[in-house]
Amino acid sequence: MKAIILAAWEWSRLRPLTKTIPKPLIKIFWKTILNHNLEIIYKYVDEIIIIVKYQKEKIIESLWNNYKWINIVYKEQSDEKWTWAAIRWIKLNDDLIIMNWDSIFDKKDINKLITFNWYWVLVKKVQNPEKYWIFKVDINWNIKKIVEKPKKNIWNLANLWVYKFNWKIIDFAENIELSIRNEYEITDAINEFVKKIPFKAFEIEWEFIDVWYPWDILKSNSYFLNKLEKSKIKWKIEKWVTIKWNIILEKWALLKSGTYIEWNVYIWKNSIIWPNTYLRWNTVIWEYCKIWNWVEVKNSNIWDYTNIPHLSYIWDSIIWNNVNIGWWFITANLRHDKENIKIPVKWELIDSWLNKFWVIIWDNCKTGIKCYSMPWRILENDNFINPGTMIK
Repeated sequence: MKAIILAAWEWSRLRPLTKTIPKPLIKIFWKTILNHNLEIIYKYVDEIIIIVKYQKEKIIESLWNNYKWINIVYKEQSDEKWTWAAIRWIKLNDDLIIMNWDSIFDKKDINKLITFNWYWVLVKKVQNPEKYWIFKVDINWNIKKIVEKPKKNIWNLANLWVYKFNWKIIDFAENIELSIRNEYEITDAINEFVKKIPFKAFEIEWEFIDVWYPWDILKSNSYFLNKLEKSKIKWKIEKWVTIKWNIILEKWALLKSGTYIEWNVYIWKNSIIWPNTYLRWNTVIWEYCKIWNWVEVKNSNIWDYTNIPHLSYIWDSIIWNNVNIGWWFITANLRHDKENIKIPVKWELIDSWLNKFWVIIWDNCKTGIKCYSMPWRILENDNFINPGTMIK
């Protein structure tokens, strides 16, 4: 059996995060999205074909460094629109798993999908089917049709983009024609497939993590941290450190005296937490970070080589690589009217369903001392913010 992972496009809904890193390489907890899925499926297949295009060199380099022992083949997406077009010319004569890299699934659901004799697709019941690709099934869960974002709420089984197909799906993909959007649509290939070959829907039994928007990174880390049942401490903790609940402290990371940690927190290799720092729930700190004296960090994702100095408050935020925060940086993460925070994404205002979300600071940014921020702001790459600035 083969596996095809569709990992070619940029995913602009995650901007600015995907401007300098492809979405498959965004870290959730301590693995990339791509790694989470690879580690579930590799043992069931003899070859994994990864469809690449956007920043393909970074994906290939990452997998070469970490997964040399897996048989991985790369195929570049052509200029034909929609990633589904990339599989149209792959020649196989075996069953295959096809999955997007958008989401992280529980291995129990993937294991069932792969080991069952039937051909399946993972689905989930949803309350708002008009936002999804929806399957119509019979009483035995045999798929009769797939419809993209139906305007009428007549079915509610959403496509989760993980499939086990017979190799003939390639033939159907080769023969579909361009849609009215001038794209090769998965819906058209599946609708032809189900006319000839039995194809069932399999409703997931466990949680899955959908990473569509920047704030989903915080939700995803929270999911894994909330499952942490005991601490894993692999390096040094000085005296007078208080730890409530559980933490993961990786090798060569250091907690200095006076640090107070409340709820579950993850601290990666070579990071230093200086005295009298307060780390609160669902915070993830990556490699070579320095969190200085009298800093409070809550529900935030802080990437590599970032410094957060004295008397700063970082709440509900994403701070990327090589960022230097000036002394006394204060965040405002709550609207005065206490409404949900709405965020512009691709010329549309999206409800985050969060009432607290602060800022994304992207690579190589610097802020001067005593800067402040209003809720939900973005600092793009290589920005310098003058001392005393209110980021509006």
